[in-house]
Amino acid sequence: MKTKIALLAFVIGILIFVIGALCYYSDYEIPLLRLNEFGSSFFDKPSPANWISEDQIFVYKDKIVILIPNATISRYVATKSMDPVIDATSNGLEIPVESVEQIHVGDIIAYQTNGNELIVHRVVKIGIDEQGWYCITKGDNSRQEDGKVRFKQIKFITIGILY
Repeated sequence: MKTKIALLAFVIGILIFVIGALCYYSDYEIPLLRLNEFGSSFFDKPSPANWISEDQIFVYKDKIVILIPNATISRYVATKSMDPVIDATSNGLEIPVESVEQIHVGDIIAYQTNGNELIVHRVVKIGIDEQGWYCITKGDNSRQEDGKVRFKQIKFITIGILY
């Protein structure tokens, strides 16, 4: 009986090792198993820049007023690429982009594709190449990055989401 239990424990240990190795050497991530250099899980991601200060928000009994020049309301399509942060029932506050200095890793931007589609994804990298400034975006619920996005493609930065 002890031999069978020991053999079963050994087989389970081998399976856990193999699954862990496959996850480590592939793009597949399992929450709480892959840790970053700080010992936190891959859920730790850069947050968007702070666009709204407390002195811009006024709370009254019957309304809330947020003073943001040039802000517009945005609505979203049910693609699930930004779940759970943005869904089709969410309302976003966004402002037009004026310079690359406004864009930070962690920000959620709306950019126009070559096919004139507007994509709303998070900035995960910023760089400069032979063509100039670019950022790379990715949906929070997507496995792959979108590729390089040039400044001229970026239309808005999301500065708030209302549920």
